[in-house]
Order: sequence, then structure tokens, then C-alpha cells
Amino acid sequence: MTSLDKPTEETEADDARAVTEAALFEAFGGVRGMVETVLPGLLFVTIFTLNNDLHMSAIAALAVSLVLVVVRLAMKDTVKHAFSGVFGVAFGVVFAMMTDNAKNFYLPGMLYTLGLAMAYIVTSLAGVPLIGLILGPVFKENLSWRTRNPGRKKAYTKASYAWGLILLGKSAILFPLYWWADTEQLGWVLVTLKIPPFLLAVWLTWVFLAKAPAPIDVFAEMEAAEKAEEEKAEREKAEREALVGETVESAVDSTRSGRHRKD
Repeated sequence: MTSLDKPTEETEADDARAVTEAALFEAFGGVRGMVETVLPGLLFVTIFTLNNDLHMSAIAALAVSLVLVVVRLAMKDTVKHAFSGVFGVAFGVVFAMMTDNAKNFYLPGMLYTLGLAMAYIVTSLAGVPLIGLILGPVFKENLSWRTRNPGRKKAYTKASYAWGLILLGKSAILFPLYWWADTEQLGWVLVTLKIPPFLLAVWLTWVFLAKAPAPIDVFAEMEAAEKAEEEKAEREKAEREALVGETVESAVDSTRSGRHRKD
């Protein structure tokens, strides 16, 4: 490698890392997504700690989730993270109200976390790592990494295992607390564990993908194929028109020659 090649390769590596960071930021919601994830649960446990009022805590958590969705809609921003938060809070509120047990506000989310952990691990074992299914469209590579880019498949598999193990570790902490601790203790531990495991999983995903080969842009390939087909059709059309022109010209020449012979 020459001295001229090295800066170019470093620049390409920096660009790849920047693209990876941007894609992860988009896929997982960034800072606002984290706020939307934490705020309803934080509000619920704060109000319940102050007055032990299940109904007020539940209504406040659901209300702030709806407000976050309205803000997203008003700003014409993507609402998938806010909507997922609303559904999660709504399930928790309904479950807590039906059982008249404030601790059950957290149970649907805990079960979801455990199920998601198992999904990451099982899909990795099956050769279709979940994190690749999530990030493939974001990187515009869809499922090309499965058969055409083994380096990225390996990175996605490592990242999925990381997500699965981190979420399993989180579940191993929360479920014993669900049985042994009171609502306030469980709530504060759960709020505390919202962001750090998530950031660790995202960071590990970034580390694995930053070292992986670049994604194959299947959308660009499809556009190039369509453009090639259009150019081919235009060439064939031009060739047909040229052939028709030559045929007409030949026929005219033949007619003229026949007239000359008659004359």
C-alpha cells in the first residue's frame, strides 16, 4: 500500500463508520427514541412513589405517551418509536388495572424483553440474525448479506447474540425483583436499566459492523439494472428504426433503378 492509498482507505473507513452510526441512530430512534422509551415508566413510578395511586400513575403514563405521538405527528416525523411506546404503556395500564396490581404495569414490557432476547438468539442460531433483518433495509442491502456478503452476515450474527445476551441479563435481574421487590423498587430498577443495556448493545453493534465489509446497495443495483434495460431498449429501437430506414431507402433505390431501365 502506497502513501497515497492510505489516506483514501482511511477516508473510506471513516465514511463507512459514519454511515453505520447514522443508520443505527435512525433504526433505534436516537436520543428522542430513548426519551420516549423512558419517560412513561419514569412518570408512572414517580407518581406511584409519591401517592401510591395506581389510576393516577397509569393515566399519567398513558397521557405522556400520547403527547409524544402528537408531537411526532405535528413535526411530521416518524412515529414508529412513539407508537410502540404507546402500545407498550397501554398494555401495561390495562394489565395493571385488570389485576389491580401496580407491579403488573411492568410485566408486559418485561415479557416483551424476554421474548425479544430469545428471538435474537434463535434467529442467530437459524442463520437469519434478527439485527440483520432490522438493519438490512436501513443500509439499503435488504437480505443480500445472507448469500452475497458473508462478512456482514457474521457481524449481524455477533450483534444479534450480543443483543440477546444483554436482554437475557436484564431479564435475569428484573424477574426476580418482580416476585421479591415492591412496585417502587421494581420501577426504579427498571427505569435505571432502560438506557445502559440499550447503549451497550448499540455500541457493540456499531463495533461489529464498523469492521464488517460495506453493505451491498441492492436499490442502486436495481436502479442500474433498470437503466441498463432502458438503454438496451433504446438501442434496439434505434437499430430497428435504422433497419427500417435502410429498407425504405433500398426500396426507393430499387424503384428508381427500375424507372431508369424503363426509360
